[in-house]
Amino acid sequence: MLRVAVLVSGGGTNLQAIIDAVENGTITNTQIVGVISNNKNAFALERAGRHGIPAQCISPKDFETRDEFNRVFLDKVNELKADLIVLAGFLVVIPEMMIREYRNRIINIHPSLIPSFCGTGFYGLKVHEAALKRGVKVVGATVHFVDEGTDTGPIILQKAVSVEEGDTPEILQRRVMEQAEWKILPQAIDLIANGKVQIVDGKVSITQ
Repeated sequence: MLRVAVLVSGGGTNLQAIIDAVENGTITNTQIVGVISNNKNAFALERAGRHGIPAQCISPKDFETRDEFNRVFLDKVNELKADLIVLAGFLVVIPEMMIREYRNRIINIHPSLIPSFCGTGFYGLKVHEAALKRGVKVVGATVHFVDEGTDTGPIILQKAVSVEEGDTPEILQRRVMEQAEWKILPQAIDLIANGKVQIVDGKVSITQ
């Protein structure tokens, strides 16, 4: 049974997609053991509570230094004894010591087709604003492993979504979530839970 911890900063729509997929059997062999947010007002915490999942807030604002936060944050994550950490809209930089300790056991969902519209400064609506400004015809989402860079880890899954005439950043964001993010994030977790994901020469190999 894969023990999954989900880290989230906001509403938790991707968290909800994971919860639903576990409960309906789309994700197999998996248990969500905890949810951590850096935002005490995150609706994601309420979503977790509704499904009996332990949830807590650990915010950098509550610590005098970032190093102190990083230590406590890592301790709290370790207490969950998670096999996989899922970043589902988590807007805090993951400490390098945590990346080392959980090498190839942290995954992230990013709302673009990496390497387009990714890296420092590209998050949330900013991704979709940039895509529309550039006039691209296809956008999408990417699930990838987390390394020391920003959106630079090995890519697990990607799914494309068409840009439509009259799209606003908000409309495009919603379509990318519905058509891509909420589908490939649960799919990636299920593949990992069933031992179908390997990293070979820095790239992901998926066995069926």
